Order: sequence, then C-alpha cells, then structure tokens
Amino acid sequence: AAKETQILEKERKAKLQYEKQLEERQRKLKEMKQKEEQRRAAVEEKRKQKIEEEKERYEAVLHRTLERNQRLETRQKRWSWGGSVTPDSEGKTASKRSPSTANLKQAEGAVSKGLSSSSAALSNASDRTRRSQLSPLDSSVISRLLAPTQASLARSKSAATLSAD
Repeated sequence: AAKETQILEKERKAKLQYEKQLEERQRKLKEMKQKEEQRRAAVEEKRKQKIEEEKERYEAVLHRTLERNQRLETRQKRWSWGGSVTPDSEGKTASKRSPSTANLKQAEGAVSKGLSSSSAALSNASDRTRRSQLSPLDSSVISRLLAPTQASLARSKSAATLSAD
C-alpha cells in the first residue's frame, strides 16, 4: 500500500509538472502573439504615416507646380506679341509711340527679365535641395515642368534680337 501510494504521488507530481509546463508554454505563446500583434500594428501605423507624408509631399509639389504654371502663363501673356493681358489697353497706345520708345520698352523688358532670371537662379538652388528629397519619379516630373519650352526660348531670342537692334 505504501509503494502504491508513492507511485500515485509520483504520478500526481508528474501530472502537476506536465500541467505547469503546458500552462507555461501557453503563456509564452500568448505573449509571443501579443508581441507579434503589437509589431504588426506598429508596422501598419508606420506605413499609414508614410503614405500620408507621401500624399502631403505630392500635394505640395502639385501646388507649387500649379503656382509656377500660373506665374509662367501670366509672364507669357505679358511677353506675348499682343503686348499685354488686355489687348485693347496696350494696342491703342503702342501705335502712338515712336519706334525708339517701343525699342526702349523692349530693352527695359529684357533687362528686367535678366534680373528675374538671376533671382530665379537663386531660388532654383533651394528648389534643387528640396528636389533631392523627392522620389526619382517626382523629381523627373518636376524637372520636365521646369525646363523651358521651345516657344519660350524662341521668344527670348526674338526679344534679344529686337533689343540689340
């Protein structure tokens, strides 16, 4: 009876030890699952934040591009062959002026255009540093938008030849 009691006691202790080990494994698995879930949530949050930053950066680039386009359009209207944004206001007075006055106006325009291009060169330096932070696709789009068109180059050449005359 004593031996049987010892055997039963050993079996009970072994069973308790097994249950403890099983509970410990389950606790560790539960902790691992919680850690993995937290890691996934952190990764997802980081991904959402990155997407939001990209969206903000894209909107800022788009906004700056639209502003530049509007400035270029008004500049092109100013330097167009019509003379001004409203054709009637400048057209009536231009015919009354002498040719030398018209040449003087064009020369002033060329000088002011040269000054604005030098100030644009200064602002381009800061634009380049901002562009270096953009993705390659965004920077290629921006550089294409900033490149002068053939029409604007032709206008610059014609204005230069007129001011030289």
